[in-house]
Amino acid sequence: MSPLLGWGRRHLAGLLGLVLVAGMFLVARPDGVSAETRRDIAGGYRFTPMSVQLPGGYPQQTIRKVNRAYAHLAGWISSVGAGIAMNDLDGDGLANDLCLTDVRIDRVVVAPTPGARADRYASFALDPAPLPMNPHIAPMGCQPGDFNGDGRTDLLVYWWGRTPVLFLRRAEATALSAAAYAPVELVPTAAAGEYRGPKWNTNSVTVADFDGDGHDDIFVGNYFPDGPVLDHTVHGGVTMNKSMSNAGNGGTNHVFRHAGGTVGGIPVFTEERGVFSERVAHGWTLAAAANDVDGDLLPELYVANDFGPDHLLHNRSQPGHIRFGLVRGTTNRATVPKSKVLGHDSFKGMGVDFGDLDGDGLYDMYVGNITTSFGIEESNFAFVNAARDQADLRKQLSAGRAPWEDRSAKLNLAWSGWSWDVKIADFTNRGRPDIVQTAGFVKGDVNRWAQLQELAAANDILLDDMRWWPNVRQGDDIAGGQHPAFHARTPDGGYVDVSAELGLDIPVPTRGIAVGDADGDGRLDMALARQWDAPVFYRNDSPGTGAFLGLRLTRPAAGPGALPAAAIGAQVRATTPDGRVLIGHVDGGNGHSGKRSPEVVLGLGAHTGPVDVTVSWRDRDGSTHQQQLRLQPGWHSVELGAQAREVTR
Repeated sequence: MSPLLGWGRRHLAGLLGLVLVAGMFLVARPDGVSAETRRDIAGGYRFTPMSVQLPGGYPQQTIRKVNRAYAHLAGWISSVGAGIAMNDLDGDGLANDLCLTDVRIDRVVVAPTPGARADRYASFALDPAPLPMNPHIAPMGCQPGDFNGDGRTDLLVYWWGRTPVLFLRRAEATALSAAAYAPVELVPTAAAGEYRGPKWNTNSVTVADFDGDGHDDIFVGNYFPDGPVLDHTVHGGVTMNKSMSNAGNGGTNHVFRHAGGTVGGIPVFTEERGVFSERVAHGWTLAAAANDVDGDLLPELYVANDFGPDHLLHNRSQPGHIRFGLVRGTTNRATVPKSKVLGHDSFKGMGVDFGDLDGDGLYDMYVGNITTSFGIEESNFAFVNAARDQADLRKQLSAGRAPWEDRSAKLNLAWSGWSWDVKIADFTNRGRPDIVQTAGFVKGDVNRWAQLQELAAANDILLDDMRWWPNVRQGDDIAGGQHPAFHARTPDGGYVDVSAELGLDIPVPTRGIAVGDADGDGRLDMALARQWDAPVFYRNDSPGTGAFLGLRLTRPAAGPGALPAAAIGAQVRATTPDGRVLIGHVDGGNGHSGKRSPEVVLGLGAHTGPVDVTVSWRDRDGSTHQQQLRLQPGWHSVELGAQAREVTR
C-alpha cells in the first residue's frame, strides 16, 4: 500500500467532513449582490400596504378543532386555508374586488380592494344556505369564473370536509351582497339537512378548457384522503403520508368536464373518470396550474404535490373526452440530482406558476418547495424550457419527454424559506418578470424544527401513523418568522430577493397571492392572504414604470341577457420593434390558494409606439383562431369570436 493511500484511509472521516462542509457552503452560498445594488434594484419598486375591509360579528378562532387522532398535530392541520383572489366581480371593468378565505372566522369574504372606490359596497360573507353543511367543514379557497355561461363572474369555493360549491351570480342582482349569489352543488348531493356527502379535503382548483370544446372545465386537487380531518368528535378515519418523498396515498384528484348548457340556470358538469393514473390521482396536491405550452390551445396541467413527485401532464384531449399523457425530464445527466428533474422530484411542491423567465418566447415554470437552511433545505425549481421552439416542444411532449431544466441555483431562485404560493408578473412594466412568493408555516414560541428534522429522517413505514409525529400544537413554531420573498431581476439576468428593501419582510406566515390591476393604471397590484392574520393589499406605486399593453380578452355573450366572459386560455404573443418577444395568457386560477385576475398585462419598457400582437384562442364552439393586431400601449378590450374585435365599454 502506498503511503498516500494509507494516509487517505486514516483520514477518511476528516476528508469526508471537509467535503460535506464545502458542499454545505456551496448550497448556502450568499447571492453575491451588494447592499448598494439591492437598494438600486429596489428603488424601481414601491408598494403601499393597505388594510382590507372585513365584515364584523363573526366568532374568532386561533386554531382549528381537529380529529382527535390529530390532537397533537392541531397546529400542523391548521396551517392552510388562507386564500385570496382578485377579479372584477361587480362589472365595473376593474379587478378591484377580492374573494378571500379567512381562517380566523372560517368564512368566504367578498370585499372591495382598498383605496379609490372602496365605498362601492360593504364587505360580506358568502352564505351557503340552504345547501347542507356541518360544523366540521372549513373553506380553503375561492376561484372566480363564469361557470354557467351568462358572462357574470361566479365564485367556486372549495373546502376541507365537503365537495366544492358554486356561488352563481344572480342576473337580477344590481349590487354585490350575499343575496347576489345563489349557492349550488358542483357534485350533486342531498339538498337539505346536515352534510353527509363525500368528505373531500381540497387545497387546489384551476379552471381551463381541457377538452377544447369551448367550455371551461374544472380541476380539483385534494390533499388528505377523504375523511373527517376537522371533526373533533371522532378519533380515527384519517391518516398521514406514507413517505416524505414518494407518498402516493393522498386525496383523489378530479376533473369535471362542462357538459354544455344549464338545467334551471345551473351548469352541468360531469366528472371525467379515468383521466389520471393511480399515481397521479393520489398525490398530496397543494397547487396546480393549467396553460397551453405547445401551441395547440389545449392546456397542459402541472400538479404540485407535497411529499413526492410533481406531475406535468401533456394534453391529448378531444372534445368531450379529456386525456393526458404523463411527461418527465431525463435523469441521465450525472451532474443533476434526480430530485431536480421534472417529474422525478422528491420535494414538497407548494406552489406553481407559468411565465417566460429567459425571454425566449417559451413558457417556463417556477415551483416553490421547502428551502429552509438548518431546517429542511430542498430547492425551489426554476424549470427553464430548453426546447428550440413550440414545434420541437410539441414533438418532445408527444414522446413523453419534458425538456425543462432546473436553473434555480444559477438564477438565485433556489432558496426562499418554507414556500407556498408563487406568481410571476412584471410589476414595473420593464419587460422583465418578477416573482413574488409566500412563506412561513406555523407561528409560535416553541421551536419544533429539531423534532420535524428527526421525523424527516425516520423510516417511511412510520409516517402514515400520526402517533409517530411530533407535537405541533398551538404555541409551537416551525418557520413562523419567515416572510414573503420578492425576487427582482438583477443586471446579469439573475434574481435577488428585495423584500426587506420594499418593506414586505413582515414575519407572519403567508399563503395565497392575488395579482391584478385594481385601479386601471397599468401597474399590477397584489394582495396576500396571511395564515391566522389579516390579509393585506399592496397598491403598486412604483415610480418610473415602463409602458404597458393591457388586454381584456373576452368571448362574446352566449345569448340574450348574457354578458361577455373572460376568454380563459387565450394566448398573447407581442413583438416589439427591437425584437423582444413577450408572452402571456388568460389565467384560469393557477397556483396554491391565490388567484390572479384574467387580464393580460405585458411590460413594454421604454417602447411607446405600436406593438404587433398575435392572439390565439378557441371560440365557444371549440374552433381555434389566430389573428394579428397592431395595438398602441395602454388598455384594450378585445372580443374573441370568429375574429378578434376591439370594443369600447
